[in-house]
Amino acid sequence: MKSTGECLGIARTFNEALYKAFLGAGVNLPKHKQMIITVKDADKGEAIGLARRFEKLGYIIYATRSTATALREAGVKARKVNKIRQESPTVMDLILGHRIDLVIDTPTQGRDKSRDGFLIRRTAIETGVNCITALDTAAALVSSLENAAKQGEMTLIDIATIARRGKA
Repeated sequence: MKSTGECLGIARTFNEALYKAFLGAGVNLPKHKQMIITVKDADKGEAIGLARRFEKLGYIIYATRSTATALREAGVKARKVNKIRQESPTVMDLILGHRIDLVIDTPTQGRDKSRDGFLIRRTAIETGVNCITALDTAAALVSSLENAAKQGEMTLIDIATIARRGKA
């Protein structure tokens, strides 16, 4: 059910199953360990904790002006990047440069397709960059990456044995 955003991961632990589900959905991180965070004002507090966790995993974090300010004030080493209509380097330059693994962009209200957030998300998707628009999903992703780094090799689960157990 990938087209609706659903994916299944089977493992002995929740954290490994979550990691496998992300892999099954096509989220295969890290590649370059570089990401962009640009969130609406209401999400900045929650984004700080997530940014710290990604930073601890070795990610370089780029952020637009107000997000970068909030992250820096909280001790996260965010690199400021310009918005689309500002001078280079911009968010789009980074995405189109194919060196970004992940974009976390929480949408603001409205459906204006000329807004930066819409264009950022659309470009990320069109260029194959993983794009997350909800902080709870970003939290699940960083949890799965943290646990994958600790766990090492994944376990193999024979789904035929699970199916037989279900019939008993």
